Amino acid sequence: MKKMVLVGAGARAHGHLCRLSQELGDAVSLEGVYDRNPLRAEYFIKNCGAKKGYDDFDTMLDEVKPDIVFVCTIDATHHIYAVKAMEKGYDVMLEKPMATNKEQCLAILEAEKRTGKKVTVTFNCRFMPFFTAIKKALDAGVVGDILHVDLRWYLDRSHGADYFRRWHRKMENSGGLLVHKATHHFDIVNWLIGQSPQMVSAFGSLKFYGKNGQKHGERCRTCAKASTCALYFDLEQDPILKDLYLDAERADGYFRDRCVFDEEINIYDNMAVNVKYDSGAALSYSLVAYSPHEGWDLIITGSEGRLEAKSPSPKSDPYEHMTLFTPDGNITEYNVKKLTGAHGGSDTKLRKVLFADDPVEDILGRRATSLDGAKSLLIGACANESIQTGKIVNLAEIIKEYE
Repeated sequence: MKKMVLVGAGARAHGHLCRLSQELGDAVSLEGVYDRNPLRAEYFIKNCGAKKGYDDFDTMLDEVKPDIVFVCTIDATHHIYAVKAMEKGYDVMLEKPMATNKEQCLAILEAEKRTGKKVTVTFNCRFMPFFTAIKKALDAGVVGDILHVDLRWYLDRSHGADYFRRWHRKMENSGGLLVHKATHHFDIVNWLIGQSPQMVSAFGSLKFYGKNGQKHGERCRTCAKASTCALYFDLEQDPILKDLYLDAERADGYFRDRCVFDEEINIYDNMAVNVKYDSGAALSYSLVAYSPHEGWDLIITGSEGRLEAKSPSPKSDPYEHMTLFTPDGNITEYNVKKLTGAHGGSDTKLRKVLFADDPVEDILGRRATSLDGAKSLLIGACANESIQTGKIVNLAEIIKEYE
């Protein structure tokens, strides 16, 4: 049995850990939980099998002596807990993104190198059936040498808007969506094509949320325009969010439903990024956080063909679809069966690789290392730097000594 402690008892930690015992039995024991809000820690004790809550991180480590320290705090504090845990002799798992900027990232990589401890980053997209099928096709050489990737990602006004209600809305907390959200997308591209990012350039702006709309109140719950606002969000409609945030407000004053048109918002909602890879591939990426519909389009072009994939397919369709075009005019359709469960069934698969006593064999290399986490994070961090400076940023130079 592995002993684990949790730092940061929020919604994502709930998604990761509250199903562990029913999925994996006694493979992992959640021995302790630390959160700055004691009511959230108490929730994990009552509902997620945590054995004890702590009001001090160091005390928890010293008392439990865990096999795994799982860090799910706000992104800007990941490096603080990760470095301290490794210095005390413990392996670390990090919820994505690994950190929010290059300085924090290098602090984690340096601590891992210095202490000899291990960092794992939890990228669930690698375990989604559709991306798994795309990876297998590319590894089989269906497009030949990969030369170009075009990825367009659209967040709708429910999912996308939610980042502008929470702590993510400040660049200093999350690194913006090019770090917090797009780290998933950059990691998927890196993993699919098997190449390492080298150079990054980007544009970004705030075009829909923040000062672009009319703020009528501090938060949705008390807003006078709640009945007419198209972006109104009711915390009470989600029992988990109600328990973890609304009912816990009295302990720390954190509001989970702030107005998405607040002038304090300083992250981007409109983004475009270009990346050059070490084996010659180029990535063209865009992210929109205010789309009327949600989904993504992926085109991978190589020396021998082009693979196109788009998600989601209609709810009535039990499959996701990708199409291979070859220079001789042949067109091949691939159908990938959808799975049920969180994030398309990927979370369950991820937990088996990370925690099971007899884990599933990881043939495709889906367990992400600190270097994997660093590369995806740094694309976003370098993109932010490029937006601010107007210059192309050399990513490879930043982590060359850790390759």
